[in-house]
Amino acid sequence: MPLKVSFELSDADLRHFRSVAKQARTSARKQSEKKTIARARSLLEDIKSASVPDFIRERLLNLDKFITMLEDPDWALTGANRERIISALAYFNEPVDLIPDSVPGIGYLDDAIMVQLVVDDLRPDLDAYDDFCAFRGKLDRGRKTVNRREDAQASLDVRRKALHARMRRRRMRRRGRGERASQTKPFSLW
Repeated sequence: MPLKVSFELSDADLRHFRSVAKQARTSARKQSEKKTIARARSLLEDIKSASVPDFIRERLLNLDKFITMLEDPDWALTGANRERIISALAYFNEPVDLIPDSVPGIGYLDDAIMVQLVVDDLRPDLDAYDDFCAFRGKLDRGRKTVNRREDAQASLDVRRKALHARMRRRRMRRRGRGERASQTKPFSLW
């Protein structure tokens, strides 16, 4: 029978995670984007072969979506939008975790918490990317002729620009309302 465990992060806990994220962002600026992505990929590979609880695995697998967003040429993240995702991955470049990954069962718990906080904070970005992928899938099914492919690419470009703008608007709206990771505790990495 599954056991449900829930816990609440205090304001001090959130300040700690914010501080750790800030330190990671600062050190990530000294590293290449490729190295940041490679380390996140390495963590994903470790998770696939490690024996970790499902709730940790499920959260850490969200890293794959962040990497995909960065590497998707059609999504074409640039500027502050790209930097936010790189910053989200920066935590996983840190050699010292709050809980060492080698601790059986809970070694990746701090990583899972950070991923969940990042996912919640970057919800507008993730939602926009999901919408973009769905739109692209519909276009891909309709591409048959050269002219149709060119029209589809133009439509994809227009859709991407609109979704990037929507992402920024939603982020600004959330920031204006003081809404962050959880609806009860304000949290922001930026």
